[in-house]
Amino acid sequence: MADLGESREVRVFESTDELAIDLAEYISLLSEDSVKERGCFTVALSGGSLISMMGKLCEAPYNKTVDWTKWYVFWADERAVAKNHVDSNFKLTRDAFLSRVSILNSHVFSINHNATVEDAAGEYEFAIRQLVKVRTVGVSERNDCPKFDLILLDMGPDGHVASLFPNHPALKLKEEWVTYIADSPIPPPERITFTLPVINSASNIVIVATGEEKATAVGLAISHENENSNAFSLPARMVRPTDGKLVWFLDSSAASLGDVSNGGSGEAM
Repeated sequence: MADLGESREVRVFESTDELAIDLAEYISLLSEDSVKERGCFTVALSGGSLISMMGKLCEAPYNKTVDWTKWYVFWADERAVAKNHVDSNFKLTRDAFLSRVSILNSHVFSINHNATVEDAAGEYEFAIRQLVKVRTVGVSERNDCPKFDLILLDMGPDGHVASLFPNHPALKLKEEWVTYIADSPIPPPERITFTLPVINSASNIVIVATGEEKATAVGLAISHENENSNAFSLPARMVRPTDGKLVWFLDSSAASLGDVSNGGSGEAM
């Protein structure tokens, strides 16, 4: 795996509101740069509190200045439930974000909620492969994986990201872009998820973690002292960009047990 070195940054904020403000600015700048360079901005989202943190993008000035028509939206993981189910990441994103901005419906790529979880994963990977062929989604020169402009992840208290859970066999997959699990330790049990090679191939990765209940996992994930520990027990430690940048966005509670000075270049804001 790539050395963390300068490819990682840790930003710590006194409040979640300050975090959300900086996150919106960060995403808007990435969007602007990507649209200038490639003509579009491909972003993969996960669920949890991350979506509410993106709410500032729906407000001034971003609701007017961001070129929403150039956005292509994907999900790094999704629950195998109906689109209108309370557990659906699509529903969460639609209600709190997509319905408030001008992203084209044809640029929103959700899973087939009517298929089996295995078929849904296969169909989603096929759809991404088609977009890679026409270079709407970029391609990694290192491993031919899709190279999303940004993958946004929310980390759980157990250190899971997307639907990649501690010590799960899905963490070891190398060839698949999208996989499925039927035994999630957190309900609902059936989910689809990007694999680690796809996550690590992104140009930019953001991991958001807030709250004291995530402090232990954050501390272990960003500490250089645990380099030789069992990475499979803490999936967030396995997020290491092959040719991109990882930025942690933390509130002070989540960062309370982490050595931010050694773990990254960020400081409390």
